[in-house]
Amino acid sequence: MRTTPDRAVLTVGRHEGQWAVELDGELFGHSRDKEESKAAATKRARQMHDSGRACQVMVVGENFFG
Repeated sequence: MRTTPDRAVLTVGRHEGQWAVELDGELFGHSRDKEESKAAATKRARQMHDSGRACQVMVVGENFFG
């Protein structure tokens, strides 16, 4: 049986009329533009990945297959 390492999940979604990124209960990357919040999430995910932590970015309302 294969085990999957625990990974951090960065979720981009609406918060108080803006877009924001949630990670472990903390919000950052607030913006009126969804693309700017997605960029903030991607940047943080890259930093986490580069330091050895598995992670994934999810965007509310979007589906990705890879």
